[in-house]
Parts: sequence; C-alpha cells; structure tokens
Amino acid sequence: MEQEPIETRSSSSLMRSDEYKGKSLSTKFPLTFWEVAGASGVVLSFAVGLLGVYLTLPDSDYSFLKLPRTLEDLHILRDNLERYTSDYTVQVLVGYCTVYIFMQTFMIPGTVFMSLLAGSLFGALRGVTLVVFAATAGASSCYFLSKLIGRPLISSLWPDKLVFFQDQVAKRREGLLNYMLFLRLTPTLPNMFINVASPIVNVPYHIFLLATCIRLIPAAYVTVRAGITLGELQSIGDLYDITSIGTLFLIGLASITPTLIGKKMPS
Repeated sequence: MEQEPIETRSSSSLMRSDEYKGKSLSTKFPLTFWEVAGASGVVLSFAVGLLGVYLTLPDSDYSFLKLPRTLEDLHILRDNLERYTSDYTVQVLVGYCTVYIFMQTFMIPGTVFMSLLAGSLFGALRGVTLVVFAATAGASSCYFLSKLIGRPLISSLWPDKLVFFQDQVAKRREGLLNYMLFLRLTPTLPNMFINVASPIVNVPYHIFLLATCIRLIPAAYVTVRAGITLGELQSIGDLYDITSIGTLFLIGLASITPTLIGKKMPS
C-alpha cells in the first residue's frame, strides 16, 4: 500500500522533468516557422527594393556602394554618388531611404554616417526631411516587426529591462508621451530597446511615433548640418560643438520637464 504513492510521485516527477526538458529544448529557438517566415519576408522586400534601384541605374562600377563605417568610407561614397544625384535623383532617394530604413529596422549601427550623407548630397532642408522620414519609418518598421516576432526574443534577451519598462508604462498611462520623450532624450533605456519593446508593453503606436519624431528632429539637424561641410569634419566627435550641444540640451530639457514635474508631484 505504501509503495504506490512512491511510484506515483516518482512518475509525476519524471513527467515534470520531461516537460521541463521539452520546454527548454523548444525555447532554444523561440520563434515559430511563420514568425521566421514573416521576418524573412521583410528582409526579402528590402533586397528586392535595392535590386530594383540597382537595375535602373546605368552600367558602371559600383564597388563603392557599401555601408560607410568611417569618414573615409563616407567621403568615397559621397564623391561617387554626387555624379548620379542630379540625373538619377529618384533612384538615389529610393536607394538611400531603403538602406536607412533597413538599418533602423534591424538596428544596424552606422545611421549617423547616413545622416551626414543626406546633408552632403541634399542640403539642409531636404536632408533633415529625408533623415527624419527614413529614421521614423525605420523605427516604425522595427515596432511592427517586433509586434510580430519580438516577445520571445526580448523576454529571453532583456527580461529585467522588459519588466521595468512594462511597470513604468503601466504607471504613466496619462502622461505616456512625456515619459516616452524622457526615455528618448535620456540614457535611461537604450533607443534600440525602446523600439523593440514598445509594442510588447502596449505603448500605442501614435505615442511611439510622436516621441520618435520629436526626438529625431534636433539630432537630424545637427548631423545634416555637419554633413553639408563634410570636408571640414575630422571625426564624429566634431559633430557636437558648443552651439549644437546647447541646442540639444535646451530641447531635451523642454521635452522632459513635464515628466520631471510629474515625478515630484504627489500621486
């Protein structure tokens, strides 16, 4: 009579162990087939867009076409693209936006060089407009892609940050735009994490979009303006002179003041 409970406990323990092993094996790659297919479809659409641009350009040596990683790379790219910008404006614009949006969607470093390139090729007004559009579109693409496949990835990569962000968003529903601006303009959470985590913690898209646009405008202005005088730029650190830093500081302070006041007010 006493042996049966022991066998039952042993059997249930084995079942839980098998279930745990099954779960641990299944979470090694947390995306389903259809989620991987959806993400692959996004990558394929970018590739098709770039191929279309490439095929509509005249026959030439395009070995200079690569993502700039240094100022030297950027100078080479700018010098070569200038020859096509006037005669093939649409193709250059579409190619530029496609690359920028792809980099923002998949959080590939180097968008600062793309912003400098916009200033050098298109001037201040068109350059700022182009950078803000492409960067916002890329962040939005990242937002919706994360909504599709992001939850298992973020939960495994940044579980603590995700819990913190979710708690803060839940507490600040009434002043969520100010809080998102505060996050965008301070190093509380990385912008990369904000892009992918926002749909997971139920930040509405219109709030995400507004905060992203407002944050991008001053930064785009600084980098695009520096791109206009690209030949004088010796390093990326030269982007931020006293005037630029002061302008960004004042804009950031004005944006986060409501959030700081809200923190001090008793709930």
